[in-house]
Amino acid sequence: MKFQPIFEKKERPLIVAGPCSAESEDQVLQTARALAKQDIDLFRAGIWKPRTRPNSFEGVGTVGLKWLKKVKEEVGLKVTTEVANAGHVYETMKYGIDVVWIGARTTVSPFAVQDIADALEGTDIPVLIKNPINPDLKLWIGAIERIYKAGITKIGVIHRGFSSFDDKTYRNTPRWQLPIELMQQFPDLTIICDNSHICGRRDILQPVAQKAMDLNFHGVMTETHPDPDNAWSDAKQQITPAVFKELMDSLVLRETISSNEDFLHNIEDLRSQIDLIDNEVLDLLGKRMQVADSIGEYKKRNNISILQPARWTEILEAAAAKGKVRGLSEEFIGKMLKAIHQESINHQETVMNKEHS
Repeated sequence: MKFQPIFEKKERPLIVAGPCSAESEDQVLQTARALAKQDIDLFRAGIWKPRTRPNSFEGVGTVGLKWLKKVKEEVGLKVTTEVANAGHVYETMKYGIDVVWIGARTTVSPFAVQDIADALEGTDIPVLIKNPINPDLKLWIGAIERIYKAGITKIGVIHRGFSSFDDKTYRNTPRWQLPIELMQQFPDLTIICDNSHICGRRDILQPVAQKAMDLNFHGVMTETHPDPDNAWSDAKQQITPAVFKELMDSLVLRETISSNEDFLHNIEDLRSQIDLIDNEVLDLLGKRMQVADSIGEYKKRNNISILQPARWTEILEAAAAKGKVRGLSEEFIGKMLKAIHQESINHQETVMNKEHS
């Protein structure tokens, strides 16, 4: 797949901002006028809101599209809103919406995405696709493919984090590795960080946006509202246009390359050290799996089960403590050991099943 850029300009960051929900014509225009002074690329506002609970505010509906049209005509900003079905697509076309986005709850449903793709066929409107609520990269890619097959090449993605039951820091856990992997597979795909939905609260919006810039994301989508505390939806994660300006002004944009000879020499030396260490790690992992094979043989001879829960718990606890001393996070140690443990189990299963092959 070959993608075209969503935006005509410019160097990073690409800026998408506006209220979570369009609540009134005055609220929409007031926010848009304030943001227009900040040279944003796209004004966002939810018209149809897919809410978790049926008694929550579910958007003003089609009347809100008239307000977005006024933003285009009177304020001069391009506008975007979320679509969740073919009917939404047809309505946005009537009012000249510049860009549509597919929300996280819709991305998880191939039927819904295909319905939207069919409605988009024959148009050239740019489409942004949010990651699915669950951390499934294939679902995200599948949604991109469906829209692409409809003839849309101006496609971008929005990283808004993933649902989690045990994360007390974020509303939606970032799981940065998933968008990074997507960037590696599709290097010409525009990727935007929705720091509002990742954070779910105002006080950590800036560091999440900064991390996205540090990871070479193309831009940010942040929810802004003239009176956030009284917003009809997602009040805790919205900020005023003035605070939004402070956030954007605070971002540090890193270069992707450098022509400085000292930097190039030193970075190459450090990367060579990393390569050597990685080779040593791989050699040690190979030796570890050889030991796992021997353990499998020994268990087989003595009719012992592969998984030993008490031993596994002991390994995890000890490694977490040792890793902390070495500056390694408990989360990293857990992920690393679980992957190694699974590979060890696979090796032992192969040994155990040799006589049955």
